[in-house]
Amino acid sequence: MSVVGGAHFTSHYFQLVLPPLFPLMRESLGVTYTELGLLMAVFFAGSGLFQIVAGFVVDRIGAHVVLPAGMALLAGSILLMGVVPSVWMLYVLALIGGIGNSVYHPADYSVLTGRISSARMARAYSVHTVMGTLGWAAAPVSMTFLAHVFDWRTALVIAGVMGLACAAVVAIDKTDLVLPHLSKPRETQERSSSLQLFLSAGILMAFIYFTLLSTAFTGVQNYLPTLLPQVQGVSLQVATTITTFYLLVYAIGSLAGGWLADRVARHDQLIGFGLVPMVTLVLAMGFVAMPAPLLMLAAMGTGFFGGMTIPSRDMLVRAACPKGSEGRVFGFVYSGLDLGALIAPPVIGAMLDHGALRGPFLFIAGTIILTLAPAFFVARRH
Repeated sequence: MSVVGGAHFTSHYFQLVLPPLFPLMRESLGVTYTELGLLMAVFFAGSGLFQIVAGFVVDRIGAHVVLPAGMALLAGSILLMGVVPSVWMLYVLALIGGIGNSVYHPADYSVLTGRISSARMARAYSVHTVMGTLGWAAAPVSMTFLAHVFDWRTALVIAGVMGLACAAVVAIDKTDLVLPHLSKPRETQERSSSLQLFLSAGILMAFIYFTLLSTAFTGVQNYLPTLLPQVQGVSLQVATTITTFYLLVYAIGSLAGGWLADRVARHDQLIGFGLVPMVTLVLAMGFVAMPAPLLMLAAMGTGFFGGMTIPSRDMLVRAACPKGSEGRVFGFVYSGLDLGALIAPPVIGAMLDHGALRGPFLFIAGTIILTLAPAFFVARRH
């Protein structure tokens, strides 16, 4: 759990190293927020498209090989973003980084599902989520600090070097990642089985659920630092601090949700219990003028209720996943996270470029509401 969680920290950290630098990159490179949003879209497109492939590779050769290789590819791409001279090279590196990021979910969840006892499974998933969330929380603060002390390019180089060091540590400690049994069906049988799996109603609805959920959550965590100064009148530093506390309390909510999910059978009810108040708080941040302390509490409440649903989300997929197909199923379903992360930046970036400052809050709230139907379907299907 510690090795997998530590690896997941780096994935989420690198997902958020660029957004805090957007204002500096926009001025330095002479680009728009829409173009910067497309940079993230390219990253998550590569991650989502190759995540399915990564799932097959994990089932074939194991997470102990695939995970550190993907970590090194992701960290290396971030390092090079700090030194390349032109914008088009950033898009190429974003695609390469997305391919590196594609290995995490199929590798991580295959290890946890194969090596953790059923009685502690939801808590294991919550630890995985918490470590990723801490990566999200660490990125805005550390990147803002490094960019302030040096510049945005040096900040990316430093982050990339640290990521390569983490990949080396995971590669050395590969024993904890070896799966007890690797599924190695014949190629023709695997293709047929995978097609049937991916087209089944439960797996498809899980994919839709993950896509919608990721669209909403990406909008919150990536754009609060940009939205809050314009809507609530706080400084960029205060908005970044609020985002950090949102992510920290999101982690606390995930731990609480893991404890609850190991003790209840109806995971869809836990999901509904968390997402409904989350919608209310998102709308409040967008449309109700608040002093900074109250805004902080609203963001923290949003994080807690959202995080509380994540272990139940993972348990729904586990229930729908046939034994021996963890890499493929998790790779396919969790590619919905990357698709959602691809959708949110250009949509919200276009709203900001056209002056629709409150539109992103409506977009996020509406997307959260839409997630409830597929979540309930998957739960009752299995």
